[in-house]
Amino acid sequence: MRSRYSAYMLQLEDYLLATWHPLTRPVALSLAEADTTRWLGLDIRSQQETFNSARVEFIARYRVGGGPVQKLHEISRFVREDERWFYLDGEFPPPKASFAKTTFAALRED
Repeated sequence: MRSRYSAYMLQLEDYLLATWHPLTRPVALSLAEADTTRWLGLDIRSQQETFNSARVEFIARYRVGGGPVQKLHEISRFVREDERWFYLDGEFPPPKASFAKTTFAALRED
């Protein structure tokens, strides 16, 4: 995961495509079009690994141009084939409801 994050930072499209599983790999990434993206940090939240599969939950922070800091929260799936790890796909977990919203909704139901 960390190597793929670094590859996005450095716009290493060949590396990203080579580490992407052939079943889900896009034809191209066009990272040059996103050259105003500045990656600011990677926080690995959790990881689970079995012999041939892994899941990594992470939050990556970035900024596009001079805009506000944004977050990419993903749970990525990886598979190991021929002793190499490949990125398979990812899902975006739903945002967690804030305590205030949850409490207010519970009070309204009473």
